[in-house]
Amino acid sequence: MAEVLVTTEVFPEALARLREAGHRVRAPSEGRLSRAELLDQIATADALVCLLSDRVDEELFSAAPRLKVVANLGVGVDNIDLSAATRHGVVVTNTPDVLTETTADLAWALLMAAARRIVEADSDLRAHGFPGWTFIPPHMGVDVWGRTLGVVGLGRIGSAVARRARGFEMRVLYHSRTRKPALEAALSARWLPLDELLSESDFVVLCVPLTPETRHLIGPRELSLMKEEAILVNIARGPVVDEAALALALKEGRLRAAALDVFEREPEVHPELIPLRNVVLTPHIGSATLSTRRKMAELAVESVISVLSGRRPENLVNPEAWR
Repeated sequence: MAEVLVTTEVFPEALARLREAGHRVRAPSEGRLSRAELLDQIATADALVCLLSDRVDEELFSAAPRLKVVANLGVGVDNIDLSAATRHGVVVTNTPDVLTETTADLAWALLMAAARRIVEADSDLRAHGFPGWTFIPPHMGVDVWGRTLGVVGLGRIGSAVARRARGFEMRVLYHSRTRKPALEAALSARWLPLDELLSESDFVVLCVPLTPETRHLIGPRELSLMKEEAILVNIARGPVVDEAALALALKEGRLRAAALDVFEREPEVHPELIPLRNVVLTPHIGSATLSTRRKMAELAVESVISVLSGRRPENLVNPEAWR
């Protein structure tokens, strides 16, 4: 009987599936394990199901001599030291595809909320009541239909974001490390260097993975290239944006608005962003629908069961560790 350590509360049916496969499961009944609790409990674990907020590094692998698989509940694996995992012979898996459309939906929810100042209007109405209809209201927004959308990172999620722009008859620009002619044709999208995309777009949506190259991809210089009426949306990873530079640009009116689902030092949010009314903030809920989170849990569980049964798992991130 293998032992599976889960760092967070998950759906009961996911835990039941592991037990039905003959494994012993340890998981918190609510909330998530702290770093200290994780390190304390990992020694006897054969498998780990973890969150993107769990740091899975050399220290953890060294404390886990029995560990065979880490199943990350998410697409990005920047929280995991893949080199260390491979050195220790630990397979790493993730949960792509099932959260693509849900995360793209949130990107558009954030974009629309920032464009039409939904959060500000809602907050003011709750605090002060309905002000009466006026021709020039205090929450005047900007149009989305017919404008220019710039997508940075045209992977699964970036493509889904771009595809939704068709309904708004938008001009779609994209930037990625390599040109993607098939997607350009399918999405009626045009590749541009990043600087040109930033200067031409009315809305910029960040969909890149976090790598050394994308850390602070959007900093003071890049923000200065954007239109004053532009809106920046980040559904990628927080460190892709220099939050201090963004807060300053928003305060000085050099950028109309921003909408962030991810933050540079999660769970901390840059204190200068909190009081700003021209930024929409959500607590990393890109994939947070019941249907999607259930599918993510199912994928992670099936990956664990496959590895512990000696079968190659789907969504293998470090195939060199498989043997």
